[in-house]
Amino acid sequence: MFDNAVRLLTPDYKNLNWKTVLLILFLVAFFIRFPFFFRDYIDRDESTFIIMGQSWVDGFLPYTKLWDLKPPVTFLFFAGVIAIFGKSFLAIRFFGTLLVVCTAFFTYKIGLNIISKKVGFWCSLFCVFLFSLFGSLQGVMSEHICTLFFVAGFFILVRQQNAWRYLLAGILFGLSVMSKLNMAYPLLTLCLFLLWTGIQKKNFFPAISKLITMGLGVFLIIFLTALPYFLADQQELWWRSIFEAPLAYSKVKFHSPLKALPVALVFAAFFLGAYKFKWIDFRNHAIQMMLAVVIGVLVSFIQAGKVNGHYLIQLYPFVLIPIGMAIGKLHPIQHKYRPIIILLLVLIPIEAYLEYGNIISNKIKKGSFYNGEGIEVPRYIMENDLETKNIFLTEYHIGYWVMNVSPPTKAATHPSNITREVLFPYMDNPRSTSMQELQYILEEIQPKTIVARKGKRIFDKKLVELNAYIDGYLEEHYTLAHTIDRGLIYQRLE
Repeated sequence: MFDNAVRLLTPDYKNLNWKTVLLILFLVAFFIRFPFFFRDYIDRDESTFIIMGQSWVDGFLPYTKLWDLKPPVTFLFFAGVIAIFGKSFLAIRFFGTLLVVCTAFFTYKIGLNIISKKVGFWCSLFCVFLFSLFGSLQGVMSEHICTLFFVAGFFILVRQQNAWRYLLAGILFGLSVMSKLNMAYPLLTLCLFLLWTGIQKKNFFPAISKLITMGLGVFLIIFLTALPYFLADQQELWWRSIFEAPLAYSKVKFHSPLKALPVALVFAAFFLGAYKFKWIDFRNHAIQMMLAVVIGVLVSFIQAGKVNGHYLIQLYPFVLIPIGMAIGKLHPIQHKYRPIIILLLVLIPIEAYLEYGNIISNKIKKGSFYNGEGIEVPRYIMENDLETKNIFLTEYHIGYWVMNVSPPTKAATHPSNITREVLFPYMDNPRSTSMQELQYILEEIQPKTIVARKGKRIFDKKLVELNAYIDGYLEEHYTLAHTIDRGLIYQRLE
């Protein structure tokens, strides 16, 4: 059995064509991610992107009715899927799978151009694993979107460098930055490296010319994102929301840069070791470009002062290929150890196996593959004709989308934004503090229905005053009407 598995997992790389690679990547990605197509929400950010995308489909530009701290191309992805396929978790998660497949395929093509088909193939396969497993990566995150554009632009530069390709690469880099703003860091370090290379090779003016062409592509995308706001006379809101708000937020030291240092040190140790032991050919121009990108991404992590699991998506394509190159220098794995390697590969998607069991169990018990409080709580509310016009979801806020309602205020689009009062001026919020915002929602809007999560504080446990206020208000003015798993449904007392 293991011999057959070995033959299956060691294809004829010489005759491996791009169509076969693309098919393999799609089948693996689809198998791993499919059971999560039915989950209510996998990450709170994904739920917010869906709500923002729906608002755009309904005719409201991002930041005008609802607000979140991301550039508009991220919301455009969700708006495009919703506009074509309607309110479909399946469609959103399927196109998220395509993002993963395309990024992995470009990783394969880059590896093919730099090293070999074998290394490129395995790097692309592990790209699928790392983009789809561990944490909240089964959802569609802004990192999935921005990394695809960046890897595609990088591939264009690696394959052939001329003016038109620099323009197209610039367009792709612009889409990446306008999906997640921190991608400006690796773009800057990449541009500085290309400029330095031009100086070293005494091709300064050709290098400047190409970089200007690439810059035109970047600014074209930035201009296109601004154009609808200029036409609506909302250009100030566009500028404040996309550029000023992230800068203001980054100045508030919620997180220490030291928290990002362990990740940076791990990658620094790898590259230093690879240089010392000559595992990687650092004379390779594409490898040098990758190193520039990795440095830029790591600097953005240090500046942010935190490294969530999904942040690492931005690094994976650019470190997998150097790692693959280093592993390729090792002695081939002995035949007796190959069954262990195959067993480990089979066990990697264990989260997917568990989720397949979860959706089957949910189908048997509740009659639906779709599962989670973000689906079941709204279903209960609608089936029992509870008030949805004024509703406040402190948790499972994907329910706004399911019930076709909007959050009570801009700041409540993402529940945690209520606590980020430094952002209020940039979203044109008339309240200036978190307490004022919460009091406005509870005492002025007076939502008839409030949803919370059992066993969890409504706000971060450090926010003692906010938690004390809302806990006391719920106890005095609301009654717990129903509990669905961990979902708590409160109804306002008359």
